Amino acid sequence: MVAGAPRIFVSHLSGVPVFDPNGDQVGRVRDLVAMLRVGGRPPRLLGLVVEVVSRRRVFLPMTRVTGVESGQVITTGVINMRRFEQRPTERLVLGELLDRRVTLVASGEEVTVLDVAIQQLPARRDWEIDRIFVRKGKSGALRRRGEALTVEWSAVTGFSLEEHGQGAENLVATFEQMRPADVANVLHHLTPKRRAEVANALDDDRLADVLEELPEDEQVEILGKLKEERAADVLEAMDPDDAADLLSELPEDDKERLLTLMRPDDAADVRRLLSYEENTAGGLMTTEPIVLRPDATVADALARVRQADLSPALAAQVYVCRPPDETPTGKYLGTVHFQRLLRDPPFTLVSSIVDTDLPPLRPNASLPAVTTHLAAYNMVAVPVVDESGSLLGAVTVDDVLDHLLPDDWRETEFHSEEAVGGR
Repeated sequence: MVAGAPRIFVSHLSGVPVFDPNGDQVGRVRDLVAMLRVGGRPPRLLGLVVEVVSRRRVFLPMTRVTGVESGQVITTGVINMRRFEQRPTERLVLGELLDRRVTLVASGEEVTVLDVAIQQLPARRDWEIDRIFVRKGKSGALRRRGEALTVEWSAVTGFSLEEHGQGAENLVATFEQMRPADVANVLHHLTPKRRAEVANALDDDRLADVLEELPEDEQVEILGKLKEERAADVLEAMDPDDAADLLSELPEDDKERLLTLMRPDDAADVRRLLSYEENTAGGLMTTEPIVLRPDATVADALARVRQADLSPALAAQVYVCRPPDETPTGKYLGTVHFQRLLRDPPFTLVSSIVDTDLPPLRPNASLPAVTTHLAAYNMVAVPVVDESGSLLGAVTVDDVLDHLLPDDWRETEFHSEEAVGGR
């Protein structure tokens, strides 16, 4: 970029793809790294935190950025694949500067930072933060109640201070189009204080989805900082098997107190899962597969499969059982696979196309037995049935992978280093 280049507001860069000179995407922008300076001088923008294909976060210096335009970032080519580690003098722009309460120097009035703008310096590759978009009024107030304005960096003070009670509304807004696993990756790299603030700003369903993707110690940390009533609401919104896994990490008194606060039906599912050994089919399964009666049609089955909140593994088949329609059901009759549903007319009864050859698992089946079963039958999910023939739930391949991978798999490098040397 040259002199006169337009300012870019950093909220527009969240999730933007990064391309090499050949047009190949190398990752996506997850944050920006800046260094605060003394004397009211605008912070220098050091580089970008880029999440590459392996979900590793690496540092891309601004000196390697040749273009930021049209919803994309262009880099010179080779990226150092060493994992990004934040230094004490550095600040994450999205993670730490947005939503702060700072003070207007001229009036002494407190304002909330909604966004910051960056610009490239003339005739250089250096970038800096030169403008702050703020809103007057109390933190958390409705936006229409306060005047919004853009000011010079030097017109505010307070960025260098550790802030207590920092909001997270605008940071959360940058998560809107991100998958839960990607949001979890962002939270994983924030400080515990900032992680708690963001968790409080997420709605129950979104937080539940994100918690399911976090390491267990961070799940426990976040849940412990929520009010108990809200913690129970979030547990209700989680998949029962994930909620059971999380509750199993808590002290017995805390676990029982949260189960008591949950809705009885949701708590009953979780209690049932907690009664099984962890590394068995019963401990791995979800209690919410798609269950249909024998007189349901293919059209009914496809309507259930289309539900947006179903994982691909659970949507790959439906289980035909005698009433009741929820687990534990009446007698399990068999499975109908998604591909078969696509081949038969909508009015066909599912009982007429059920696969009875696929053997179900018993709830006490070990993890190796579950893994072997999925591999032997090329399945992404398998039903779990008790000795009386009632469907208890289904084990999905993603549940199995969570237990096969090492505890620190999110931090483990699965790809070799592609470059050597530090920043």
